[in-house]
Amino acid sequence: MVNLANALQKEGITAFRFDFSGNGESEGTFQYGNYFREADDLQSAIQHFREANCVTSAILGHSKGGNVVLLYASKYHDVPRVINVSGRYKTEGGEFLYRVTEDSLMERLNTNMHEACLQIGKDCSVLTVHGSDDTIVRVKEASEFAKIIPNHKLHVVKGANHGFSKHQDELISVVLSFIKEPVIHEGK
Repeated sequence: MVNLANALQKEGITAFRFDFSGNGESEGTFQYGNYFREADDLQSAIQHFREANCVTSAILGHSKGGNVVLLYASKYHDVPRVINVSGRYKTEGGEFLYRVTEDSLMERLNTNMHEACLQIGKDCSVLTVHGSDDTIVRVKEASEFAKIIPNHKLHVVKGANHGFSKHQDELISVVLSFIKEPVIHEGK
């Protein structure tokens, strides 16, 4: 997502990237679950910028981060645009390639994306971008978000894998177009 952040900045859109605790380059221990804690951490980051008089007009998350931004939107209702890139609709099941604690497994299994997405307000525009050749999170999960989120757009990138490694230009183009669309509030 580095290329995407750089493209946003070239367009004059400030991008702030960070890894949640235990993910990527952050300190801490990776937890299999922690979706809601990460949504609260995202709220802290947004609050920090709000206190610095910066407006957060959109949030974007990739993979597990896609779920986190959707959970954030379902709980806080203060960001007009949410971009879910390759998020997982069904958090139960799947193959486990690492050791998990019982608590983190139960937290993940009890994360109900369907119920959370029903809580996203109609005034929040949501874009889901997913690769048709994603073997980590199957593309059929993306269509589930489209079925239940009221103000939702789905864009499937043909041939793209989970990291959009050979489809960065299309990912960037779709995200930039979505961010630049005028915000339309219901009833106005």
